[in-house]
Amino acid sequence: MANFFKKMAQSLKGDNPAEEQQTPASQTPAEKGIGEEAFVMPIDGTVIPLTEVPDPVFAQEMMGPGFAIDPTGDTICSPVDGKVVSVFPTKHAIGLESSTGVEVLIHVGLDTVKLNGEGFDLLVKNDQPIRRGDALLKIDVAHIKANAPSAVTPVIFTNTDKEKIHLLKEGKQTQGTSGIVRVDA
Repeated sequence: MANFFKKMAQSLKGDNPAEEQQTPASQTPAEKGIGEEAFVMPIDGTVIPLTEVPDPVFAQEMMGPGFAIDPTGDTICSPVDGKVVSVFPTKHAIGLESSTGVEVLIHVGLDTVKLNGEGFDLLVKNDQPIRRGDALLKIDVAHIKANAPSAVTPVIFTNTDKEKIHLLKEGKQTQGTSGIVRVDA
């Protein structure tokens, strides 16, 4: 699923992701060294299980396993060391790849693609190296809550199995808190 973010961005632009080359077997997540991941909370808020997100695509883990945050903060920061692999034109979602090969999608709010970038101030660009805690995106939570069905922010691991993601903490958390999830090899 290494081309996941590229295909998502193309589908938003109307390009045909079917024309993309398949990922070579040598680039599969297992061979890229996915192991236990050091992961920190990307924004202040309340951590909730993905199954409680009011959107079936996320709640049924169709995009992958993960968790969600009901944000109280205004800055999305990188939860991992790695690089930015996809910045969506509407600024509502950012794809990251950790230094161990774990792909992370941070999708701010639900149906926020329809906001066309309003309420979002992008602070990074594609292929930019990042460290845990680096600011990625400023968000106007009040604007999102007023103009989208929900500000709940799914954090999805797009190239790992459900069995390899373990939500360790729920409830109110602050940005930079570590040990929210465990990603196993």
